[in-house]
Amino acid sequence: MTDSIRTKPPAAPVTKPSWHPDPLLDWLMVEGWNVSSTNRLLAEVCRRLTSDGMPVWRMRCLIRTLHPQVIGNSYTWHPDQEMAEEFSAPLEILETPAYLNNPFARIVEGAGRIRRKLTDSDSKFDFPVLEQLRDEGGTDYVALPVPFSDGTINAISLTSDEPRGFADGDLHRLGDILPALSRLLEVQAMRRTAAILLDTYLGKRTGERVLKGLVKRGDGVDIHAVIWFCDMRDSTRLAESMSREAFLAILNDFFDCLAGAVVDNGGEVLSFIGDAALAIFPTDKTVDAEGSCCTAPVACGQALAAARDAQARMESLNRLRGDRGEPPIDFGLGLHIGDLIYGNIGIPGRLQFTVIGAAANEAARIEGLCKKLGHRILLSAEFAHCTEGKLLSLGQHQLAGVGAPMEVLALLPEDGSADSQARQ
Repeated sequence: MTDSIRTKPPAAPVTKPSWHPDPLLDWLMVEGWNVSSTNRLLAEVCRRLTSDGMPVWRMRCLIRTLHPQVIGNSYTWHPDQEMAEEFSAPLEILETPAYLNNPFARIVEGAGRIRRKLTDSDSKFDFPVLEQLRDEGGTDYVALPVPFSDGTINAISLTSDEPRGFADGDLHRLGDILPALSRLLEVQAMRRTAAILLDTYLGKRTGERVLKGLVKRGDGVDIHAVIWFCDMRDSTRLAESMSREAFLAILNDFFDCLAGAVVDNGGEVLSFIGDAALAIFPTDKTVDAEGSCCTAPVACGQALAAARDAQARMESLNRLRGDRGEPPIDFGLGLHIGDLIYGNIGIPGRLQFTVIGAAANEAARIEGLCKKLGHRILLSAEFAHCTEGKLLSLGQHQLAGVGAPMEVLALLPEDGSADSQARQ
């Protein structure tokens, strides 16, 4: 007798554990963590609410953030949108009637829930946005606080365009899901804030490296880059002749011109050192037809464009200062290229990403010749080898702390005319 063939019973389907009878709350707790962005998360929550019968016609959410120029991010969703539309609200909006007379301003100050029926004869239109929503077809409005664990209060509002508006059960459900939604929004806000602060205080490339784990003292890489070193002329005299506020305003104007040109042309500002700034334009190392090492032309072109941009910005600023009867601001800028260590240095409790190496020191020494040689923008011969700008050789110069003399060149106006950058 032959053996019977035995087969394994079919495996039971794998199901995710259910944490709550409300399917939306269950989704938030089990799968919501995988949504990559706030505008996608809010849109998905709204879609699930509407598919369950809640008449959501418009959603708006304000998430406050720690940013030197932005109060927070506002997200708006309508049923025809795949993602919530995002808007970064500048700090200046805090003083505008549009914000001060908005329910969100009351919410973040601790007012609690705000509910307004928009079609009742005795409706209270104490906020201008309510009349706007009614005129657009809204029938019911509710705004609720979205608290974070650090005590920050954010806000979310839902508007209906159905005649009945929101039922009591809808509002109870919102109250049930808000704690879980708030936790997800807080996690995403913390990630975003960390990235913003790292970009703001360290620079985009450096911030990305820190987020990727290069946080230990000694972490770093070898790079080949254009080095930009600039400073403001006569800053000591200016600081001694005016108030702290006025001098800081001049410094910020100066950095708007010089460091702003770096960022807008693809470079990264690594540090501000008093009235000076150190920046880089990283690039891969290449070898030309003669076997000489040079940087990719893209980085040199970016640095050269930034130098001309900075010059134009400073001239524009000085025209404004002249119209106000204020003295002009002047600067010196040194451009060089070379191999650098781009790494994390300092003490365990206070670290900084910066560049280290002979090329960085040489760039600072080249900038130090600007006043002596009567030019605002000086370049090394190594940098000049990789550019097509109109340059004037100023000969060989011995730089402090550098062994052999280096050829230094001045950047001429693009029309090739006499050097208009020379100073008294």
